[in-house]
Amino acid sequence: MSIIFETNYLLHLMTAAQKYFEALIESTKDATLSNMFGKPCGKINKKAFCSFFEDEMVFKVGRVAIEKLIKKYEGAKNFDPSGKNRPMKDWLQVPYAHKKDWSKLSKQAIKFLAENS
Repeated sequence: MSIIFETNYLLHLMTAAQKYFEALIESTKDATLSNMFGKPCGKINKKAFCSFFEDEMVFKVGRVAIEKLIKKYEGAKNFDPSGKNRPMKDWLQVPYAHKKDWSKLSKQAIKFLAENS
């Protein structure tokens, strides 16, 4: 198999949400695609500000912001990658249905990262 074929094949297998996530990271200044807990994530200066899990985007926005945002986005929840009711306090998981706000939430996560690093 050629590299081009493999790349095109893998892109074809990606969900619309995953393609949207990767495009968002690629268009974010200074951000790189990486991994966190074996999941795709976006990092700036080697620090994660967002991730992709269960076909949804996850943002590190802080506990205070989560209290407000979780009410705004139907289906949003604290990020619990283990599934053992141990959510990560600063991380919010937002469904693909709210993708129009993923860019805004990414910017909010980057701001939180800058203020808390």
